[in-house]
Amino acid sequence: MPEITFREALRQTLREELLADERVILMGEDIGAYGGSYAVTKGFLEDFGPDRIRDTPISESVIVGCGIGAAMGGLRPMVELMTINFSLLAFDQIVNNAAKLCYMSGGQIHVPLVIRMASGAGSQLSSQHSHSLEGWYAHIPGLKVAVPYTPYDARGLLKTAFRDPNPVIFIEHTALYSRKGEVPEGDYSIPFGQAEVCREGKDVTLIGYSGSVYQANGAADLLAEQGHQAEVLNLRTLRPLDVEAIVASVRKTHRAVVVEDDWKFGGFAGEIAAIIMEQAFDELDGPVARVCGADVPMPYAKELEQAALPSERQIADAALALM
Repeated sequence: MPEITFREALRQTLREELLADERVILMGEDIGAYGGSYAVTKGFLEDFGPDRIRDTPISESVIVGCGIGAAMGGLRPMVELMTINFSLLAFDQIVNNAAKLCYMSGGQIHVPLVIRMASGAGSQLSSQHSHSLEGWYAHIPGLKVAVPYTPYDARGLLKTAFRDPNPVIFIEHTALYSRKGEVPEGDYSIPFGQAEVCREGKDVTLIGYSGSVYQANGAADLLAEQGHQAEVLNLRTLRPLDVEAIVASVRKTHRAVVVEDDWKFGGFAGEIAAIIMEQAFDELDGPVARVCGADVPMPYAKELEQAALPSERQIADAALALM
């Protein structure tokens, strides 16, 4: 299989959807003439024209509102928000309209809308561009939340998102855009709610999503140096969540460490820990550990930014403390 970047996997998928369905349109800040803040839509304006590749004003609420209206009107829009932090300006549209219209209409109105957002730190973009708020959207009934880790994930999950009749929040970690991975040629999709065991192990389960899977894999390497086999679970989606895969892995290893870039207090890692305690308590040989981001706004300085994020060493130490 050829290796391509995470960015290219997204670009190829968006292009294929535009070619396959004339109802597909893309909207967002700088996605047209500029080619996208992360170069995902580079060249699309020239190839598909301004009717389908729409540069928008800097107004996230308006962008998402237009996407909701377009979806209700029969189109298949993809809305791009530059960062997940900026999505807070569209929170009312996402939570009170996109997520609820199907329910409030008794199933008569669907909103087939894909909302792409960039998330995560590590690129020195400071506190208003760098946080991981995925768990906020996973909290909302009516939304699905995809958090790809590999280029394979990015392509397969985005294909599924475009085929969903209701809104999907599609979140891309900024540190992953240039990372390469194998992606098969031809069409495929990854069902939502299907986690991946990307590394087999028997001593402890390391659970992560998006960028934190990369850190978990690094921690597994550190543990292997000391003779411990860590299993790494890539969640892929937060809603729906593959609870069966989480419980099955914990029953195998009897220990769990949940890794998340977001703040620990009130974070999604706490939800995963609670599920493990509720459904696999008798299988545990120790308490569920959480390794999360520091409880501060994300610093700009490189050294401080790295200190605010979970490290491979912290994850490995948390796992060793359980043994």
